[in-house]
Amino acid sequence: MASPFSDLDSRLDRAVAAPEDSGSSTPPTAVSVWLGDLDGRPRYEHDALAAHYAASTMKLPLVIAAFRRVVRGELDLDAPVTVTGRFASVLDGSPFDLDESDDQDPSTWSAVGGTRTLRELAEQAITHSSNIATNLLVDVVGLAEVAEVLRIVGCSPATVVGRGIEDAAARAAGITNTVTATDLGLVMAAVGRRDPALGGEAVLAPVEELLARQTHVDQVPAGLPPGTPTASKSGWIPGVSHDVALVRPEGEEAFVLAVCTTIDLDETEAAVYVAGIAREVWRAEHPTEEERA
Repeated sequence: MASPFSDLDSRLDRAVAAPEDSGSSTPPTAVSVWLGDLDGRPRYEHDALAAHYAASTMKLPLVIAAFRRVVRGELDLDAPVTVTGRFASVLDGSPFDLDESDDQDPSTWSAVGGTRTLRELAEQAITHSSNIATNLLVDVVGLAEVAEVLRIVGCSPATVVGRGIEDAAARAAGITNTVTATDLGLVMAAVGRRDPALGGEAVLAPVEELLARQTHVDQVPAGLPPGTPTASKSGWIPGVSHDVALVRPEGEEAFVLAVCTTIDLDETEAAVYVAGIAREVWRAEHPTEEERA
């Protein structure tokens, strides 16, 4: 960026401690923030190593893993994949069904019994946060490939993608998906710099293009000026709301902001809270005339 974040710490400390304009006076129970550059160097951290349930942020390393296998010639983006809403638990192979009503992807659900291409599944998993597309990708790509992405990036042991969505048997046995804000930031920074260890431009340029088509942009992107280029992946379930965004302001240095919240706010309030943190990041670097005086 053109200049250092002069009052970043104080701005973000205040934003984290008091949800701005969230409509709730309830303090956050667990909030983690990581702000850094594309080399993975942090500029601000708040409890960034704390583990949170991953929700849909696990779809980010999953899609990176898919494109790595495509570039290696092991998978074909245009190959058809049979669409089903029934999956086998990673614990014991027992079947479980996804809940269509709890998904955001009528397009893929309409293809049950038919096929969708790997390309279409990757698109829906990221841009619409599709659960059915995600589980189909898990079956095709493999969790070991996702673990390899996390290893290459240098994620901590606290970040784990151990199962698909709604695998209740695995969840009951303690097999889960967790992330830290630091690790989400490191993964997204690797995308932004086209880390050669992950496959460079061939793998990560199409991943960023997917992330830039994200339709769920009510968290970090909503706190930035309209039109600011972002590539992001959010995740939410009741009591949990996360977002990690690669931000490329025109004429300025790109940066990554990851916010993880385990918080007693409803979905809308939590999104406003996360957007407020992003807003303070921007204001620290772009003060108003009054603030400069």
